[in-house]
Amino acid sequence: MFQYEIVQDGLTVEDLLRNKWRLGKKIVHELRMAKAVTVNGEPVLWKDPLAKGTKLQFSFEVPASSYKPTNACTVEIKYEDEHCLIVSKPKGMSTHPNDEWDSNTCMNHVMAYIQANGGHYAEHVHRLDQGTKGLLLVAKHPIAKSIFDRMIEEKTIIRTYAAEVQGNLRTDSGTVNAAIGKDRHHSTRRVVSPTGQHAVTHYEVVNRYKGTCVVHLVLETGRTHQIRVHMAYLGHPIVGDTMYDARETASGDYELHAIQLEFNHPFLNETTVVKDI
Repeated sequence: MFQYEIVQDGLTVEDLLRNKWRLGKKIVHELRMAKAVTVNGEPVLWKDPLAKGTKLQFSFEVPASSYKPTNACTVEIKYEDEHCLIVSKPKGMSTHPNDEWDSNTCMNHVMAYIQANGGHYAEHVHRLDQGTKGLLLVAKHPIAKSIFDRMIEEKTIIRTYAAEVQGNLRTDSGTVNAAIGKDRHHSTRRVVSPTGQHAVTHYEVVNRYKGTCVVHLVLETGRTHQIRVHMAYLGHPIVGDTMYDARETASGDYELHAIQLEFNHPFLNETTVVKDI
């Protein structure tokens, strides 16, 4: 199903799966039982040291994802390899279905693309709020999903956003470290709360205008409405974000854009940078 080239002398399959990729015990056991790892079509001993340049073949049964495909994929594919897709989610579109009749989400469109190209598995690694547009990482097989999930948890996938906020931040850069929880008085709103979930956002001002400024923001965590809540907490809500006390704009909406994803690709052994600007 895919190939991986050993990049250091002496690495074993066991080392690769357990230590380098840090896969869970269940998936490692399943790969072993399925004899999923071969070299030139022959089974490989998992504890034998391998020479640099050895090409491992991985072949295993991939489950089908449950997303119902749209008639055609209309989301833009910004990057693709055999392990993942990065798509540009449009503003106003949900990342994934929340109900069985919700069939026009980004993942429904992604599944249409996957099936049109002979596949049947796609799972998003993170999510974007419905009102946020931009880059979304999607895994194309379960090993990739497991590794990318861990990378998100360990903050090694750098997610950069752009937003125009009300007022001018006093400092050119900074960090907001403030836990976020649900607003007891509003079903969808979030608030900074000492009893909420840990949340960290880094910001940098890139342009200043009269009454507003444009900031680039990097997420360490991925809480619901995190950037919106943290900017409002600083007293600088995103322009047009009336849920968080910004002034209403002519469009009646706010603009938050996921403009870049950067990570060390676990299968290609290179830095991958994808932009949506």
